[in-house]
Amino acid sequence: MRSLVRIASAVVLTTVAAVVAPQPAMAQAGDPIVFVHGYRGQAATWDDMKSKFAASGYAQDRLHAFEYPAGISNAQAAERLDAYVGDVLAKTRASKVDVVSHSMGALNSRHWMKFLGGADVVDDWVGLGAPNHGTDTARLCADVACQEMRPGSEFLNALNADDETHGAANYGNFWSDCDGVVQPARSAVLEGATNVRVGCVHHVDLVRNREVYDQVAAFVS
Repeated sequence: MRSLVRIASAVVLTTVAAVVAPQPAMAQAGDPIVFVHGYRGQAATWDDMKSKFAASGYAQDRLHAFEYPAGISNAQAAERLDAYVGDVLAKTRASKVDVVSHSMGALNSRHWMKFLGGADVVDDWVGLGAPNHGTDTARLCADVACQEMRPGSEFLNALNADDETHGAANYGNFWSDCDGVVQPARSAVLEGATNVRVGCVHHVDLVRNREVYDQVAAFVS
């Protein structure tokens, strides 16, 4: 009888412990991600993609959308990105980040990696609809950042000289035949990167297309 009581007590205690013990939180996935918007964009550009990452297991404090003002050069944006990433690393206590960039954000983030030491703290870099070798549509605007996106600009020549994928980071470059903004579309192709043609997805839809997200998430995982 005493044995039965002990067994029953053990079962009860085990059951109670299982109920009251704190359940493990959803695993934090991967490095913190820093999202970098494009020409005249904003942090809200990334709301849809951030929500998809959160649903897949990323804690909100590991999803960071960098914002910089329109009208500044890509080099100036890169300097601000450098400070921003430094804050992210300090807050998260991570040693590296992943960067997911769209359009011109690919250029200023690559500048940061190549010329400001950013490559040392980037694990995976992603470009979506990146005008890596310029776009003819940039001939239609006049501010400094837009001029830097023109094919053959001094900025692009320096960025692409010698090594287009500077450092040890993994570069994933996703481009579309139907981009509509990066023209010609193949100017997005980046030497040394994993270049993925995503099919017919318009430039502005690259940041919210489900299939594109799935491929990006797999790349940075």
